[in-house]
Amino acid sequence: MSCALYGNWWPLFVVATYVLAPLPNAVFGRYAGRDDMMSDYQGGIADAGYFLTGLMIITGFCLPVVLAHAGVITVPAMIMSISGGLLIYGTIISYSRFFSEEEDF
Repeated sequence: MSCALYGNWWPLFVVATYVLAPLPNAVFGRYAGRDDMMSDYQGGIADAGYFLTGLMIITGFCLPVVLAHAGVITVPAMIMSISGGLLIYGTIISYSRFFSEEEDF
């Protein structure tokens, strides 16, 4: 929306971080062997996946700020891009929390 309203398509690069953010957890989590029921610690591979996912999420929020600071996009476009990111990440987190299969004993 911030791209269409302000005629500048640079904030569209933030969408790439939305798409790429869950990939490190999926790839490294599978490689770390999350299917092991006896292990509480997943190892360095899973931690690397968490780190890269966090890096992508922070990039999704900071890229509009950097673009606005450089004068590439306007401040209202930055605000709209960050609020859209909050909406998308909030939706993903609430969906995953709602449908998680935790059993309480």
